[in-house]
Amino acid sequence: MKKAYPIGLGLLIAFLIYLLGVAIQKEILPENSYIFSIVTFVYLLAGIFYLIYILFKWDRAIFIGSVIGWGGFLGNLLGIIIRWIQTHQTGFGYVPLSNLYESLVFFTVCIVGIYLFWEFKIEKKFMGSLVFILSFLFLAFANLKTDPSIKPLIPALKSNWLIAHVVTCFLGYGAFTVAFVMGVFNLLSETHFSLQKFLPEKEILDSFIYKSILFGFFWLTIGIITGAIWADQAWGSYWSWDPKETWSLITWLIYATAIHLRLTRGWSGKKLSWLSILGFLSVLFTYFGVNFLLSGLHSYAELS
Repeated sequence: MKKAYPIGLGLLIAFLIYLLGVAIQKEILPENSYIFSIVTFVYLLAGIFYLIYILFKWDRAIFIGSVIGWGGFLGNLLGIIIRWIQTHQTGFGYVPLSNLYESLVFFTVCIVGIYLFWEFKIEKKFMGSLVFILSFLFLAFANLKTDPSIKPLIPALKSNWLIAHVVTCFLGYGAFTVAFVMGVFNLLSETHFSLQKFLPEKEILDSFIYKSILFGFFWLTIGIITGAIWADQAWGSYWSWDPKETWSLITWLIYATAIHLRLTRGWSGKKLSWLSILGFLSVLFTYFGVNFLLSGLHSYAELS
């Protein structure tokens, strides 16, 4: 029952986020971007409480941070649902996963949702600090630098395969982000021994890194397959070595190598942590670098 407390209290916070959006806009269905703006700072507040735990040794701060984090997660989900409804109100009617703004808000939902699932299984929860700060940064970038307006889809995006492709890829990206966070703390604990008492035991942390990589690898594989099917329908070819496709394959190979080395060479600890960091850097370039630095069929990013 105690594990349900953060979820129940988080639901109350999500409701308060909705009421704040209603009060700001004086509408029963507030503009989705207002909800996401509020959630951005909720994530930051959650991250701060996790940091308070280590700075001031206040055990209650972890519980408060977790409650606020659940509130942000549920508020984030609520914002996506409201945006989905509002796409129908504008007459376009699509699942909001089609542009950089929408993918970023879904990315943060995946990161936080996967972390909160793991948090139920981890006794020491300090890693939530970096998870929520990263989620804050991604969502802040979405609010400040991308176009939140709802626009009609281009023909290539009018496919049910879009939903399958984006959902599976970002479930993978979310898991890889959590593995990255765990890998960073694992490496930091090697040089800053005072951190070790705030983290799970090495074997447990190592197991969670590997399981997160496995989970992400499964979904990224499905994402690449669904993307190939979608590409064939949209452009008449399963694979065209578009920059996004190429870097998705590079990312897949990095994590495939990590899993292979874990199974055949028993790689763990520092080695697995470094691979989780390398893989996450590849994820970031696949997601941001390709959109802003390289041109191709997948370049749908629009900065405001």
